[in-house]
Amino acid sequence: MLARSACRTASFAAPVTMRAALAVSAPRISHLARSLAVAPVQRRNGVRSMSGETAHIQHPNIGKFTNKADFVDKFEQPFATFRVMDEHGKVLDAANEPQVSEEQARKMMTTMLRLNVMDAILYDAQRQGRLSFYMTNYGEEATHIGSAAALLPEDVIFGQYREAGVLLWRGFTFQQVTDQCTGNHESADGGRMMPVHYGSRELNFHTISSPLATQLPQAAGAAYALKLQGREACTVCYFGDGAASEGDFHGALNFAATLECPVVFFCRNNGYAISTPIAEQYRGDGIAVRGVSYNILTIRCDGNDVWAVYTAMKEARRLAVEGKKPVLIEAMTYRGGHHSTSDDSSRYRGTDEVSSWTALNNPIARMRLWMEAKGWWDAEADKTARALARKEILEALVASEGKLGPSLDTLFEDVYADVPPSLRLQQQELHKHLAAYRDEYPVLDKLQGGLKTL
Repeated sequence: MLARSACRTASFAAPVTMRAALAVSAPRISHLARSLAVAPVQRRNGVRSMSGETAHIQHPNIGKFTNKADFVDKFEQPFATFRVMDEHGKVLDAANEPQVSEEQARKMMTTMLRLNVMDAILYDAQRQGRLSFYMTNYGEEATHIGSAAALLPEDVIFGQYREAGVLLWRGFTFQQVTDQCTGNHESADGGRMMPVHYGSRELNFHTISSPLATQLPQAAGAAYALKLQGREACTVCYFGDGAASEGDFHGALNFAATLECPVVFFCRNNGYAISTPIAEQYRGDGIAVRGVSYNILTIRCDGNDVWAVYTAMKEARRLAVEGKKPVLIEAMTYRGGHHSTSDDSSRYRGTDEVSSWTALNNPIARMRLWMEAKGWWDAEADKTARALARKEILEALVASEGKLGPSLDTLFEDVYADVPPSLRLQQQELHKHLAAYRDEYPVLDKLQGGLKTL
């Protein structure tokens, strides 16, 4: 079905002369002509034309001819990076001064701080053995909040695993975060997913998957569905520079471009794909040039400048929704922390590199300087926001740890509407085993319903 749909789209997108050049068998020519509502194809000197005259047929991608056998390995100019503020929070062009209220700016600043504090607490909790896994967002706070603030609630999000700030902006609570990370029975995913794999139907945020780049074609397909439904919304797909090396990246961009899907692809180019630096990952000019290669509207912005991200995403959303077309944003940022709690980044990068980014290009510091210059923020406001966030995340973590894990019967739910006999047999065997060796499974006391649910 998808293949037939793609073929139809390609056919209608081609010029009439190209349609006439399609290599179809003679019995199908009249059928093709009727479907395109044009005169039947005639042949002259082996060249088919729609009018009966000899047609000059040229490949649509030839462009212009040249008598020089030149090979091209790059664009004439490197891709420019859009920014609004410098590293000191000063707006470089008055025309780009953010048109936001003090209330919205304070919410953006507060959410960036809450994300930062949450990361610090939950990272330490994992090191204390209270969580099995965690991933911080240090250094990338502007990419989260700047982009999320420019979207509308009806826009559908497909994340990777480092976009917790987008969820916080949309209203995801600390309690929901810690319930998911501890895997208790009140977690939205039923305790099935590993930590930081958040999701929320209410907030239009698809549950994160561990396999890299799977969200890219899904976002393109969902955007196509929004288009067919006539909805004034887009999908937004977040991914890292490492995911752009996956085949799904190219399939998704080609799908979105040819079917003109209202999707914004948002690449967080943070310099590393786990331990692989970008210098060893690709030779091209970043990810932005790949968007242009697919004829997708593309912009590269300073990912540590919250207002550059906000401006880029706001315009990208407008282009995607109004024009029903894909857009690519490459946000140049830096991963300030380890890839995850399973990683030790000191093995492949120096502490001086991390310290330099933290001291000279910190997205939170840049936002704070901009806010202070407008009289909307000060040291006291910063201290108060951090203290409140710390109190709330600690309370949420303790509450989550006190909740029971999901009941055993959830092992057999949410796959089939009616549990098949084969699974029912497994359920009975599990019940017999646990009943016979109850003392060997103290974990049952920490699950909702214990052994009774079986």
